[in-house]
Amino acid sequence: MISRIQAERLAALGATPAEITELLVYNENVFDLGALLPETRFPLPDEPFVAFWEAVAEESRMRGAFAVLRDRLPQLAFPIREGISRTAGYLAATRRGAPVESIPEATGLELEHPEAVELEIHQSPAGRIPLLIVRRRPEFVALIQALTKRNEPVTVPDTQGALMVAGYNNWSRVRELRRRWEALEPAARETASWAEEFQRLQPRRELYQDRFILLSDGPYSAVPAADLGLESEEWREISLAIRRDHECAHYFTRRLFGSMRNNALDELIADYAGITGAIGRFRSDWFLRFVGLEAFPRYRAGARLDIYRGDPPLSDGAFRVLHRLLREAAVNLERLDGLQAPAVTIAALASFRLEELAAPGAEGLIRRAAESLRQRLSQSS
Repeated sequence: MISRIQAERLAALGATPAEITELLVYNENVFDLGALLPETRFPLPDEPFVAFWEAVAEESRMRGAFAVLRDRLPQLAFPIREGISRTAGYLAATRRGAPVESIPEATGLELEHPEAVELEIHQSPAGRIPLLIVRRRPEFVALIQALTKRNEPVTVPDTQGALMVAGYNNWSRVRELRRRWEALEPAARETASWAEEFQRLQPRRELYQDRFILLSDGPYSAVPAADLGLESEEWREISLAIRRDHECAHYFTRRLFGSMRNNALDELIADYAGITGAIGRFRSDWFLRFVGLEAFPRYRAGARLDIYRGDPPLSDGAFRVLHRLLREAAVNLERLDGLQAPAVTIAALASFRLEELAAPGAEGLIRRAAESLRQRLSQSS
């Protein structure tokens, strides 16, 4: 029944039977709201990695963020150079935690303005999370290449201004685990050697893997300030706030609902959180410009929405229907002014398919869903 209703909505937007089949698959909602229990409270408790980053942030206030991070993250001990990720020294440092001091290739990541790198611990609905804020584009690109591209000179798209780094193996935390194990009396150890202990601990990834967000303060989605009638500096600060809350929305859905995808629904939800967090309300015209639909029904080729076309990518016809879905959904979300509690609103939005968010009267359904969630979460208060 649900598939039939969704199919009818897609047909009403001009989708052919073949395009309907494509879009029903693409628009599948994979968020597991079963994880949202009556005892769930926001913000969620911090994940274990936060304590490490708190200490780094404290030291950064005295020494500068980049200097401290360079001592903690082995990738920052290496330059950006083609082929460096295949060298023995690089592999030893980043895969086995070997000290970088004795590695010839570890000549350091060169930043013209290291002071452009800032570190803060941000309170999000999903718990606190480290933010690496980079105030210049060259330094942002270098950090993206070092921390996510294995120090290779990979091209970073101009439209990319943020990235969540997940599953980062933090060798500083591993060394701390080793120090604690070695401090135990032999009789108190569960294993006979550190190698055995490390093998035992590997399934417990929360002990040594981190998540953090890289943020640029460049224009969001590469949209110039003049296009929005804003001054350059004002737009840079708004852009930074949009990116921060956009990425934190992804963190929220990943941590609570088990999913964070390159999908139009995910991006709509995240941009809703980002725009409302930055300026206090959602603007559909901003969102449509950010994804390349400011001249709807025309699409700006090469715009950000290309990234979210799917795998395999939607056909041209299905992609055009997706444009219509996003426009209708964005207009509906703009009517949600006044909704409070960002976590509950994100959760409510995550309970719908994109076709449902684009349907006439969707704002009323969203409000009722948010109110139902609030009541559900208040039952055990």
